[in-house]
Amino acid sequence: MKITRAFYPLFLAFIILFSACKSSNPYSTSNDTTRKNEKEDKYKNRTRRGGLIGAGAGAVVGGVVGRMTGNTAAGAIIGAAVGGTTGAVIGRRMDKQAEELRKDMKNAKIERVGEGIKITFASGILFNTNSAELQPTSVSDINTLAETLKKYGDTNVIVEGHTDNTGNDAINQPLSENRARSVAQQLLAQGVESSRITTQGFGASVPVADNSTAAGKQANRRVEIAIFANEKLKKAAERGDIK
Repeated sequence: MKITRAFYPLFLAFIILFSACKSSNPYSTSNDTTRKNEKEDKYKNRTRRGGLIGAGAGAVVGGVVGRMTGNTAAGAIIGAAVGGTTGAVIGRRMDKQAEELRKDMKNAKIERVGEGIKITFASGILFNTNSAELQPTSVSDINTLAETLKKYGDTNVIVEGHTDNTGNDAINQPLSENRARSVAQQLLAQGVESSRITTQGFGASVPVADNSTAAGKQANRRVEIAIFANEKLKKAAERGDIK
């Protein structure tokens, strides 16, 4: 089977994911009761190891998807997904949170992606040109997001900064990082736990539009926020503790 160079990383990621699922198979056919405890220990170790590998493979798939599609926030959400009944429970919870965000945040694009939420702010709404200081008019939207994050706990939040290709990496990379940190700092100031938030700047490396046009440049200047379940929420959903 021929695999084009462009799709090879994605193919490799799915091979890793398939191998991870296969490696966590816990089934045993032995009926020897004298070895029951030993087999139970092996089952637990194998399941635990498989879960870790599966999570890592999910992150690989998410990262590859994010880079290939120019959608790193969505990639992070995909990488954290658990699927099945547990994923459906998490999805319903995210539906409620997304609906509240759409109602209260008029200056942001709110999207439900997989088992999470993606929020996109045009950087012109949040910041002045070449600045990482939040504009006063944008603070209210960030504060609204903070209140929702506190209401719906047990989620991880990634804040990403992106720029267009005007200037060079020496300017764009730190600018994107500083803008992501500014948003995160405002969330922290409103009481969101620091352990939930990660920031990352991509400079001009992940465009979503053509940088040769003014409209494309404007679309590329953005802050994206990914919201997805942490391990505590995943376990609660698996136990049926979330309705």
